Formats: sequence, structure tokens, C-alpha cells
Amino acid sequence: MPKLIKELSIFLPCYNEAENLPKTVKNVTENADRVAEKWELLLVNDGSKDNTLSLSEGFAAKNRHIRVINHSVNRGYGASLKSGLYHAKYAWISFIDADGQFDFAEIDTFIKTQQSTGADLVIGYYRKRQVAFTRKLNTLAWQTVVFLLFGLRVRDIDCGFKLISKNVIDKITRLESERGAFISSEFLIKAGKHHFKIVEIPVHHFPRRQGVGTGANIDVIIKSFVDLFRLWKKLR
Repeated sequence: MPKLIKELSIFLPCYNEAENLPKTVKNVTENADRVAEKWELLLVNDGSKDNTLSLSEGFAAKNRHIRVINHSVNRGYGASLKSGLYHAKYAWISFIDADGQFDFAEIDTFIKTQQSTGADLVIGYYRKRQVAFTRKLNTLAWQTVVFLLFGLRVRDIDCGFKLISKNVIDKITRLESERGAFISSEFLIKAGKHHFKIVEIPVHHFPRRQGVGTGANIDVIIKSFVDLFRLWKKLR
């Protein structure tokens, strides 16, 4: 069976994901081997307090495709995304969250959608998001504000499964945020302003197997809204 894509960089933002990481890495590597002629997997450890780093280093020692990027202190999801995006070396870049709530086998659909549409970014939206109602409400409020300020209308700004052309990263040379909710919005807003083509596709979202997510932290949410208004003032 021919490979679907020549080059693919994949990265996983990781914070205290030791319990989920082995299954997620296995899921990613098996499917990367299947779809890409050349690929790499970057494990971005964001100052984890568990043994995420030692596990990541063990995976890298056993598999030449795997590299580790380590933040010595916890800098936030946004910083992990920036590290992954700007350290990726191949023509196409994909990332999924390390918590096991996505199936990387669905990368087929992302690649085929890109090839049929010529999209610069293929971004997922949740078929049925497996999170608390309050988290869904926060997301709706956030996306409404982003649309009102910037005119960006997408189904799920912060869906943690995307396929991105490296041309986009080479053009957007600076992302300012260190916070998760804001950086996804900042990235798509700037991609839109550069007239890159964005296509959305549905993805399955599974319940978190282990650990606790950090995205609903009220302090992170408030600071992300502040960042959003600062970007609006800067770009208007």
C-alpha cells in the first residue's frame, strides 16, 4: 500500500501524562509508519511533575523517529504548541493531545482532505466532545467573542487535532501566547489574515483514560480573554 504523505512531523504536548503516554505514543507511531514515507514524533514535556520526561526519553532511546523537547518548568499548553510547531522539520505538521482522547488513525482523513481541497490547514472539530458541560459553555463563549472581534468562524477553535503545512509556520514566525485557549485562536486568526486556506473535518473524541485536564482552570480562562483583547487592539 502506497504511503499517503511524503513527510510528516507529529508532536504531543505533554504535562503530567505518564499514565496516558505509552498508549498514545503506540497509537501515533503505528499510524505514522503506515501513512508517511518520512516522519518524526516530538514529545514536548512541559515541566511535568510525574515521570513523563523519563518515559519520553525512554521512547526516544528505542525509536530513532522520536525526539524529546523539554521545558524545565511548566510554561503552559501554548508554550508546548509553539515548541512543537517551531521545532518540526517536515513539510506537514500534525499534533494531538497526549491524553489519549483522539485516535491518530484518523490522520488518514486529514491527509486525504488536504489533498482533495488544497487546504493549508485541516483542523478537527469534535463529533461529540467528552468533557463537562461547563467546559463546552466556556468554549462557546470564547468562540463567540473571537468571531465578534476577528470574524473568525470555526466549529472548534481549540480542538487538539490538526494538520498544518509548514509554509504556514514559516509565515507566522511569532506567536505571542503561552496559554492554550488563546494560542489556538491567535494561530488561526493570523493564518486567516495571511489568506491560508482552512478546512474543518469531524473527529471522534474519547473520554480521558487517566489524569486530569488543565484547560478549565479559571485563572487560565481569564488570562486568555485578556490576551485576546490585547491581540484585537494590536491587529485592528
